[in-house]
Formats: sequence, C-alpha cells, structure tokens
Amino acid sequence: MVSRDRERLSEMRTNGNPGDRKSWMTALESRVTQAEPSLNSSRSKLIRAILDSAEDNYFLSSRALAKRYEVDKATIVRTIQALGYERYADFVADLRAHFVSRITPYTLMKSAAREKRSIADHVEHSLDMDINNLQTLRSRLDADHVIQLAKRLNRARRIMVVGVDFAAALSYLLAYGLTSLGYDAEAPIGSTGNLHQKVSLLGSKDVLIAISFGRCLQATVDAALHARENGVPTFGITDSEKTPIARFCDSFWLASIANPSFHGSYVAPMAAMDALIVACAHLQPKRSLASLRRKDQDSRSRWYSPARAEESGQRNQKEDDHVPSHRNEHTS
Repeated sequence: MVSRDRERLSEMRTNGNPGDRKSWMTALESRVTQAEPSLNSSRSKLIRAILDSAEDNYFLSSRALAKRYEVDKATIVRTIQALGYERYADFVADLRAHFVSRITPYTLMKSAAREKRSIADHVEHSLDMDINNLQTLRSRLDADHVIQLAKRLNRARRIMVVGVDFAAALSYLLAYGLTSLGYDAEAPIGSTGNLHQKVSLLGSKDVLIAISFGRCLQATVDAALHARENGVPTFGITDSEKTPIARFCDSFWLASIANPSFHGSYVAPMAAMDALIVACAHLQPKRSLASLRRKDQDSRSRWYSPARAEESGQRNQKEDDHVPSHRNEHTS
C-alpha cells in the first residue's frame, strides 16, 4: 500500500495545477511533445497514428509495426530514435504504459475480445485476476497506514467520498459504512454542478476521499483539485502512482482493478475500504456500538420476520376479498 504526505507531494503539486496538462502526460507523450517541433509532418503523423492505436501496436515487433503502417522497418527505427529512444524495446514498453494509462472500457474489451479464449476461459481468467489483485493488496496493505487514515477521519468534521460511474458504488459503500459508525460522511450524487457545490462547502477540518482509476474521470479529479484549492485534506484510492488521483491528492492507496472485462475488478478496492471501516469501528468502539445500537433500534422493521410476512399475507388476502368481481354481464 502506498501513501504520501503533503511534503512528499509538494513537487507534484507545484507542477500539478489545473492548467498544467504536462502532469497528465505519459512518458511517451512527453517525449513526443518535446520532439514535435523538430519532426517533419510525415513522421509526426506516423507517431500520432501509433499512439492513437496503442492497444493494437504495443505487442508488435518493429517489422510488424512497419508492415501495419506501410513503411519500411528503417523508418520505424529512425522515428523512435527521433523521440530519444535507443532501443525499440524501450519504446514498446512506454507504448504499453501509455495504453494502460489511457485505457477505456472499450479498449479493454477490444483487447480481451482479440484473445482466442472461450467464454469459460474468460470467466476463469477474471476470477484468477481477482484473486491476484487481492493477494497484491494483502502484500502491500500496511495496518499502520489504515489506522493512520482512520485517525485522520476520526478528527474530521465531515467526510466526503467522491466516486463516479462504477466507482459511485464504492463511494456509497464507504460513506454508508462510516455513517453507520457515527461519522458525518456523504457520497454526493447528481450532476457535476451539484458535486462542485458540495465540495465548495468543505474546509480545512474536513476530508475529501476521491476514488478513481486508470485515466480517472474528470469529475472526480476536478473535485480533488477543487478541494485542494480550498485547503481541504484529500485522500485517494487509485491503481497507479501515475494517475491524476495519485498526483493531486495529499496521500493515496493503491488497489488494482485489473480485469479482462470492460468494467474492471473492484475486489481489491472494496477490501481496502473494508479494512478502513474495521479500523474506524475499533478506534472508538463505544461510539461505534452506540451508533449501531441506535440504527438497530430504528430499523428493526426493515428486517424480515416470518410473523410479519404472515400478517402481510393475511392483510393482502382480506383486501382481495373486498375487491368486487367484474364479471362480464353478457356471459352466462
């Protein structure tokens, strides 16, 4: 598990203001940007074409890549040398990293569909990757880091958890769990404007938790940046040190969502959040028990009861008995 404090992120913060897009670039994009003024139009066009289809190119040899773009191998070699690469293998490694950092549900599904696997193989592969993600989290998860964050949340006046799209379920789960323990936690829903307004209400005594992965969704990143501008402590849950969430939050944890399907796997992030909720629960067990006791008393009617089910069935039967029969008067 990775965590960084404010001092260790000061350099990233300096280069990571909202208007500075360099901090969003991959290593390959940075090389292209630096070399672009000296590239001729045909070479620049070739590089952009390779980057735009990174998911189809990162596993190709230089000869295969040349064939794909109808140029000779020497042209490919000279082009990557113009970007500062001495070896084709180094270029391909950065091209793959570029693909991973820019991956979308479509490109992920496209890459998986290209593999010659049966449906059963895809299912088994998915389960294997879930297990691997969880094992990786377990090897990196430091209980001290979890307790440290729990203590920070315990001091917070309010906690806002931001997650969009699939991550919205994660943000709701974490906020709901913390609220059940007596924390003032919320996972805002609705438009980007509503999210912006909610973040604007936070202050230095609050905490914003941002959850996003891969390229990261704009609304989540903007929320983290907006909170940081207002002096709000920020924490991120993401899957790489190079994501915008990792770059712009004061500290973060890594939890892989690698999965052969389009949606990603949330086994590891959920396990990390479960560990945090456990730490928060046992940090002040008396408060946790008091909050859970109140919730238990207030929500007993929610739980299934055979007696209530029978009463409900009898009530429905009585209502049915009083419903007048609408027979067709023309039918004997």
